[in-house]
Amino acid sequence: MSQKRSIFEDVSNDSPKEAPKAVGVIDGGTKGARRGIRVWLMVLFALVVAMIVVGGLTRLTDSGLSITEWRPVTGALPPMSEVEWQSEFDKYKQIDQWEIENQWMTLADFKTIYWWEWGHRQLGRVIGLVWALGFFGFLLARQIPTGWTGRLLLIGALGGAQGAVGWWMVASGVTYGLGVTTVASYRLATHLGLAFIILGFIGWYILMMGRSERDLMQARRGKEAKLFGLSTGLLHTSFVQILLGALVAGIDAGRSYTDWPLMGGQVIPPDPMMLEPVWRNFFENPGLVQFVHRIWGYLLVVFAVVVWRRAQGSAHAATRFAFNAAIAAIAVQIAVGIATVVYAAPVHFAIVHQGVAIAVWALILRARFLSHYPIASSVRDAT
Repeated sequence: MSQKRSIFEDVSNDSPKEAPKAVGVIDGGTKGARRGIRVWLMVLFALVVAMIVVGGLTRLTDSGLSITEWRPVTGALPPMSEVEWQSEFDKYKQIDQWEIENQWMTLADFKTIYWWEWGHRQLGRVIGLVWALGFFGFLLARQIPTGWTGRLLLIGALGGAQGAVGWWMVASGVTYGLGVTTVASYRLATHLGLAFIILGFIGWYILMMGRSERDLMQARRGKEAKLFGLSTGLLHTSFVQILLGALVAGIDAGRSYTDWPLMGGQVIPPDPMMLEPVWRNFFENPGLVQFVHRIWGYLLVVFAVVVWRRAQGSAHAATRFAFNAAIAAIAVQIAVGIATVVYAAPVHFAIVHQGVAIAVWALILRARFLSHYPIASSVRDAT
């Protein structure tokens, strides 16, 4: 006869173990070091932001042409002796910028602008190294989630292209006897634009890596298509404004007219088409370049308000908050932009203006992401 058992007896040792839960196809096929990759992408994001800021300061201090050669490997070491410093200074003395504008410079003055450009290039090398170590480390460890290898490789490819574009930009100002003392503004705009594109991809991937594939797939079913389309348009509109800002910086157009809202007491600045052929005015006429930047800024603000009003009808609190943050950053950028013009674009104002542009870009990107992958809200949150 079997022995009676108490109803309070621990039967855990006798009962069969619970079978492990089956892993779905979505989760099972996308395993990888998502958290580690996200941290790595955050580091890259911070480095690219620093790169943009240092690049802006390099431009504002007219330091970009101090290194007249492109040496991706050997250029990592700065001059180590007075002889090497003098050699670099002699190379700089051969280009038009020194001949026309900077003959007053001593070796000590040259070292100041050299360090800015060297630091900018060195930071680019650091970014490349951080990307390579992270990408190939995760790849060899087989920790990259399914479908992500190409995306992460794209960041590295764009970074390599950025290095080539950077030299293409600098080369336009390293001239001999042509009377050119700065880089071509359209090349500067290309260089800055590509930096923001890289930042955009990294930011988008960070947001995606912050949520599981299952969560993203479920969230996509609630995509707010109209709001996503509007926010995509707002992102593109802000990108054009960033390019126009680079054109302004490239020819110091921000110092050409310091009154606001008029320009030289007029709505349209004097002689907007004084250069021939006509297309040159949109790149080289300081008055017209600043005017276009202002007008596009006004259009951006109007469009941003329209998109923001639309976002207030979203059922998701996180989405509404994201668009509130974006419109607030745009408002700050308006104030900083006006102050930059009125005070004739001093370095500290101009670099803050560029820094806020980065914040605007990132916040619009985040708002766009949440309109595509909304975070579900409770009924109480929605009301």
